[in-house]
Amino acid sequence: MEKKQVIINSLKAAFPKTIPIMAGFTFLGLTYGIYMNVSGFSFLYPLLMSMTIFAGSVEFLAVGMLLGPFDPLSALLMTIMVNARHLFYGISMLEKFSDVGLKKIYLIFAMCDESFSINYTAQIPEDCDKGWFMFFVSILNQIYWVFGAAMGGLFGSLITFSTEGLDFVLVSMFVVIFLDNFIKEKNHASSILGIVISVVCLLIFGPDRFIIPSMISILAVLSLLRAPLEKAGEKT
Repeated sequence: MEKKQVIINSLKAAFPKTIPIMAGFTFLGLTYGIYMNVSGFSFLYPLLMSMTIFAGSVEFLAVGMLLGPFDPLSALLMTIMVNARHLFYGISMLEKFSDVGLKKIYLIFAMCDESFSINYTAQIPEDCDKGWFMFFVSILNQIYWVFGAAMGGLFGSLITFSTEGLDFVLVSMFVVIFLDNFIKEKNHASSILGIVISVVCLLIFGPDRFIIPSMISILAVLSLLRAPLEKAGEKT
């Protein structure tokens, strides 16, 4: 099969996977752009920041940083704390990124929660290239975010309806991604373990501090149980 056709097939396979993210990112990006607009920034700020930072939580926090005193060390530490979970994403994707060539540079930059969820769990068709599939998933997701942020920044002053509650779109989106993956699994042990560990960490550490401990715990438990889980998956 020609390389061009493989790339086209990869795009066709990637796009449907990103449709739920398109809805979530467009609305949340719109909210971010409006927030920047009412804070006194030109639409160029959310446009450029969404293109170069591409980290939703940090971009929201960056508004206060830009309006406050110049403190690069505080900004650095805050960014590391907010995005610490990406360390675990990176560890999980080491093998998948090992043979994708120069596309790995962009894949590392653009690896957000949603792209990770799709690229890590997706069953890529045989007529597609893994590297191009992951690349298209990542770049499509960023396009959705950039578009929403730019539109919010450009037309934010014209929007009069309440945007309260739009951030719940992302929660719904993650539920859909999880359920889709859960249905496709032959063995649900790893998913159930992830839920149980997350709930335990939530009860122990509270809603504001449970994400990092739960990720560390999930990584440790699944690493220890990798062999029996793989054997159980082969039997089902």
